Amino acid sequence: MLELDVEPKGRVRVEAVVTGPLETNVYFLISNGEAVVIDPAWDGGRLARVFAEQHPGVQVKAIVCTHGHADHVGGVAGMKRALGGDVPFALAAADAPAIEANIAYQRRMWGIEVEDPGAPDRLLHEGDVIQVGEASLQVIETPGHTPGGIVLFAATEDGDVAFVGDTLFPGSHGRTDLEGGSEGEILASLSKIAELLPPGTRCYIGHGPSTTIARELATNPFMRR
Repeated sequence: MLELDVEPKGRVRVEAVVTGPLETNVYFLISNGEAVVIDPAWDGGRLARVFAEQHPGVQVKAIVCTHGHADHVGGVAGMKRALGGDVPFALAAADAPAIEANIAYQRRMWGIEVEDPGAPDRLLHEGDVIQVGEASLQVIETPGHTPGGIVLFAATEDGDVAFVGDTLFPGSHGRTDLEGGSEGEILASLSKIAELLPPGTRCYIGHGPSTTIARELATNPFMRR
């Protein structure tokens, strides 16, 4: 199994914006004058402009999506344009081939209309690291909600954080009845992060409030070590 680096590195700040018709959480992880944007769901150009106004001098180094559903990648194209186009878009390799199909599927299901972000600039795999300032986001593959779902973990001087997308919800887990979903795989992924992540890890969820690994181990019937 993957061995995470749990030695705290750097100071970080996490900011969240709720956006889009499915109220997706967009996260900005900021460290030492740099930022990574996680899951820009909607109106990426506006998100980028507001962030720049509020954080002059902070450079966005990457846009990373926890999976390829339309309600998590829908703002990527607009954000890239607003940032100048050279900021890389990163996504798990397993979800990259299905972006266009996922957008079409969610258009049919919910009437969500988003711009195709195009091919990722970086394909992520288990164990990859995304550096932002002094912090290191480590990639954990967590299929189940989609084949290429990932969790991004960082051990920092401000505490351990994980961006879990739609893999984990407080007391539950993400849907597995959508195209590419698997109940067996998501249960295995939950067991995996239960083993890997320290109990105090603050988990930032794709939709809704955050939680911790310790809380989920105590209350989530799907979460087992």
